[in-house]
Amino acid sequence: MGLTGMGFSIVAIAAGAVMYWAVTAQGHGFRLSTVGIILMIVGAIGLVISTIVFGTSRRSTGSRRHTYDRQVTDAQGRSAAVHEEVH
Repeated sequence: MGLTGMGFSIVAIAAGAVMYWAVTAQGHGFRLSTVGIILMIVGAIGLVISTIVFGTSRRSTGSRRHTYDRQVTDAQGRSAAVHEEVH
């Protein structure tokens, strides 16, 4: 979705704004201003969703690290502290 969805949403908002504010033609039972409002609302919702999808897909997944501290004992009975970072 990402950038393509953002582009389509902006076009829908622009087309809706033109239909609402610039077109004055009326049909029988069909108002272009109402269609313009619907297009602007749908475009705005699509823009928000596309922005969220684009933002979450750009995050790097390699930043999750786990850190472990533990005490180990070898065969001779000596103990040592071990610090591990797992990516």
